[in-house]
Formats: sequence, C-alpha cells, structure tokens
Amino acid sequence: MAKSRTTTAAVLLKLKAQADPKVRAAMVRFGVHVKKAHGISTPVLHKLAREIGTDHRLAQQLWASGIHEARILAGMVDDPTEVTPQQMERWARDFNAWDVVDGSCCHLFVFAAPAWRKALEWSRRKPEYVKRAGFALMAYLAVHDKQAPDAKFERLLLIIQRQATDERNFVKKAVNWALRQIGKRNRRLNRLAIRAAKRIRGMDSSAARWVAADALRELTSPGVQRRLSTRARSRA
Repeated sequence: MAKSRTTTAAVLLKLKAQADPKVRAAMVRFGVHVKKAHGISTPVLHKLAREIGTDHRLAQQLWASGIHEARILAGMVDDPTEVTPQQMERWARDFNAWDVVDGSCCHLFVFAAPAWRKALEWSRRKPEYVKRAGFALMAYLAVHDKQAPDAKFERLLLIIQRQATDERNFVKKAVNWALRQIGKRNRRLNRLAIRAAKRIRGMDSSAARWVAADALRELTSPGVQRRLSTRARSRA
C-alpha cells in the first residue's frame, strides 16, 4: 500500500464521527472495559485503514492518542518491516483490552521480525493482556508463518503445557487458541497437540481441563482430520 498523506488530527476526527453508542454498549458486553472509546465496528475500521494505506509514523501517533479504536487502527496501518522489539514493548505496556491485543498481533506483530521472540517472552509475563499477546502471537504464527519448521511449534507446545493452569479468562482462552491453531497446521503437529492436550487434561486445574477439553473436541473432530488428510495428500 502507498504511504498515507493524511494527518493524525484528520483521522481522529473521522473516528469520532463514526462513534456508535450501540457498538460501545456491545463492547462492554464482550468484556472490553476501556474509558477512551467511541464504539466503532471492525468493518468500519478496516475500511478506514484501506483508505489510509501504510503509514508507520501515523500509526505511532494514533497509538499515542490513547483512544481505543485509534490503537486498533494503528495496528492495521503500521508497517511490520519497521516494527522493532522496543515498539512492541511500548505497545504491550499499554494493552488494556483483548481486542487491542488480538488486533495488534493479527494485523501487525505476527508479520514483524521479532514475532517469535516476543511470543516466547510474553508467554512468561505476568500481566494478563501481555501474556495473552504471547499466546495470540503463537496462534497467528501457526496460521501465517508457512516456512517455520515443526520443531519451532513443538517448543511452543511445551510452553502451552506449562501455562495451561492460568485461570484468568483472557489468558486461558489464548492458551487454548494457540494449542488449537498449532494442532491444525499439519498431521504431525495435530498428533503432538492432541498428546499435549491429553497431558494438560490430567492437570489439577479447572483452567487446564477446559483448555484440554475444548482443544481435543476440535483437533479430533472429523472435519479437522479430513482437512489435514486432504492437505497431506495434496502435498505428497
């Protein structure tokens, strides 16, 4: 995408004009409790991001505004080739809602050079949203990093096992998400993820049992097994 020529002030005005009280109320229902938010749907943000294009400097300014939707938009318009570990840490310190975490990881961080390093580091952090970001990155890497060898994901499965007892809602859901995405990557990782889930199921933790049960339900399902077999045959 071409560099944007728009100003931060202009973008913030556009965001304010799109404020929707119904969307704002829905955010609260879905566990997004932030003070500085307008209430703007994801499709509207995607449309604005396409209009803006790629603009690293603008992204930093949007993030610095502290406005919820501006921060989600920042992840959409930033340039992953310009993202540094320092920027990732700065943004991580501001994480205050699961949708900002997931948006930053999905649209930007997974494509940045430090993605693997930060996935490992953040998975060991204590703050709920930073830890979620570590596992969200694992999930997105399983989808988008087509060149990564299985061995890298095997290492992630060990981390997932160690962290599966975290009872916090937004962490355990991300742990489960990472486990499922790794297990859907190919047949070998599917078998290893199922074994990991069975070990997690035996832990003395309600969070671990939930993570395992939900993952096993999907990873052993006929639909997933059929897709993995079809994919393996096509590559043979």
